[in-house]
Amino acid sequence: MNNFDPTNNISWQLGHRGRVAVFIDGNNLFHAARFHNIDIDYNKLLRVLLGDGRLLRAFFYTGVDIGAERQQGFLLWMRRNGFRVIQKELKTFYDGTRKANLDVEIAVDMLSLAGKYDTAVLVSGDEDFVYAVNAVAYKGCRVEIAGFRSNTAPKLIDVADYFIDLGEIADKVRKEITHPRYDERDLHDHLPPQYLEQPLQIEEAPPDSFQTAMRVVIQAEIEEEAAEFEAATEFIRITDDH
Repeated sequence: MNNFDPTNNISWQLGHRGRVAVFIDGNNLFHAARFHNIDIDYNKLLRVLLGDGRLLRAFFYTGVDIGAERQQGFLLWMRRNGFRVIQKELKTFYDGTRKANLDVEIAVDMLSLAGKYDTAVLVSGDEDFVYAVNAVAYKGCRVEIAGFRSNTAPKLIDVADYFIDLGEIADKVRKEITHPRYDERDLHDHLPPQYLEQPLQIEEAPPDSFQTAMRVVIQAEIEEEAAEFEAATEFIRITDDH
């Protein structure tokens, strides 16, 4: 099992990677990046993960709050910058938590497209993907896992052909404080338009990044709980008065 050497050129000397399909577990990456205090620049991340290969598809899976306009704005920006966004509305569970599990969607897409790509890059640390990664590998495809080592299940690393530690290449995928406008020609050098679902149009990232958008969802949960508490307090006060 080989690990990614961050001292290599950004396009990596990993042999012939051919057509590359990237599968990003958005929620998993968000929490891992937040743990490491890193705001991900998704254009940079995609360029690094693509290396010297040809992009077939770049998928981004995430749970969403339909009412969060800023999050919808971020996802629109993602679509316009070459990502195919697969989203599922957040569900509220009996314990009050809100989440959306897209593990099945990711696994199905990886298996369905196997044979159309030569290399799959899964950005996730979830151990639940071990079986799916093995299944894709048995079809003759190369499978690489990208994630932060401390947030990635060891079993997932073990079944991968390569493990890319995002913590070791943080400077290559971190969003700059002053986000410069990307040179469209530079990105097209790495992302051949004939392999994209639509012509790639590079726009400056909105100030409300995915991290900010996720904070909107978390803040909504806090406000919802506060409203429920206030209502309960009001009920008790009225009952006591009578």
